[in-house]
Amino acid sequence: MKQLLKLIYLGLFAGIVLAGILILLHTWTNNPAYILLFNVDYIPVLKNLKPNSVIGVIFHFVFCTISVVGLFYLLKMIDRERQAPLYIYIYTFGSAILYFLTFFSVKPPFVTDLLSWFYWTLAHTIYGFIVGLTIKNWI
Repeated sequence: MKQLLKLIYLGLFAGIVLAGILILLHTWTNNPAYILLFNVDYIPVLKNLKPNSVIGVIFHFVFCTISVVGLFYLLKMIDRERQAPLYIYIYTFGSAILYFLTFFSVKPPFVTDLLSWFYWTLAHTIYGFIVGLTIKNWI
């Protein structure tokens, strides 16, 4: 139980850092990559819930938490849960692919915006570093 709580805290903390990085990048560059982080307009049930901005923030943190807990226990099944590079690779490549969900949205960033894709992927690489190193050294 203690391990699960640590993983939940880590998911929330890493989610805050991820959001912070993308919001800072938006502030410095005016690039809209952070919008995708909270965008749920392409998810059938969630897009109808109001207020949409609050639903997006809740979805982001729930997804961060579930992804940290889920990936830890998946990797634990093959005795690799403490290998930080796996978290970095999985979050980097997974987010690079997930970026293209923006194709289903009318909001920016647009699927053709390669700079947004780069910022999105870079921020998730940092997220992977935080998750992987924290699990290796604290969990």
